[in-house]
Amino acid sequence: MEKFELNILGCGSALPTTRHFPTSQVVNLREKLFMIDCGEGAQLQFRKSHLKFTRLNHIFISHQHGDHCFGLLGLISTLGMLGRTADLHIHSPQGMKEIFIPVFAHFCRGLLFKVIFDEYDARKSVLIYEDRSLTVTTIPLRHRIPCSGFLFEEKRTPNHLNREMLDFYHVPISELNKIKNGANFMTSEGEIIPNDVLTFPSDLPRKYAYCSDTLPLDTVTEQVKGVDLLFHEATFSQSEEVRAKETFHSTAAQAAQIALEAEVGQLVIGHYSARYNDEHVLFNEASAIFPHTILAEENLCIPITYKGK
Repeated sequence: MEKFELNILGCGSALPTTRHFPTSQVVNLREKLFMIDCGEGAQLQFRKSHLKFTRLNHIFISHQHGDHCFGLLGLISTLGMLGRTADLHIHSPQGMKEIFIPVFAHFCRGLLFKVIFDEYDARKSVLIYEDRSLTVTTIPLRHRIPCSGFLFEEKRTPNHLNREMLDFYHVPISELNKIKNGANFMTSEGEIIPNDVLTFPSDLPRKYAYCSDTLPLDTVTEQVKGVDLLFHEATFSQSEEVRAKETFHSTAAQAAQIALEAEVGQLVIGHYSARYNDEHVLFNEASAIFPHTILAEENLCIPITYKGK
């Protein structure tokens, strides 16, 4: 199975602590890296996680609060000092380009690469990225400002060839690509050999959903239905439900309830309030509702596996 991993770079919320970095993650799909949010110090955590800057070409920003984007300036400055030449795409809510382009122009002069802002409307669910292996779709969230989560969906790969059966039926090399993409094969005697005799099914595609900084929403539950791994913010415990609602955040119990109703494979909780010196109070609360809960921590790498396995 091809690599599909989630790397946690930071899992704290807005108020800095000595225990956690602000929010940032990296999705690794077949050694192509996709950063989600870029809190302060993200580039340091990037190195600690032994990730390669050269494999990062796309950054997805959920919203314009500092703990989710203050790390952009440092990261781009470092990429410039490393001599990067490949374009860097920043997928962000509308308005970020206007804020950051003048800052980059002042502090990151002489870049050999382009920083391209691909802005989206955070109020809608839209496809914002696609390549041969992956699609990324936004998940509208409800926060104090426009905010969006992201759904990463792996594309299904062609079937695997059954070498033994291909040799048995003397299938020529010129036919292999057609068979791999679903075609049947006709022998020289006119016999039709079904595709499922000549191939093995490929691995089922996997899905990862990221939802940070939001009130709990039924629409989120619907959009993340059946994903293999869900990250959902759990800023507060249920005892702070009033505070969570005032600040447009979720509790650990609410995150777990969404995971349960959406029938996801695993839940990762994070974006912890600085008031907690031990996040196990949040873990215990969430896991009591949804047992397959993981507590996010810096430099944790989580393989994304098909939830049916």
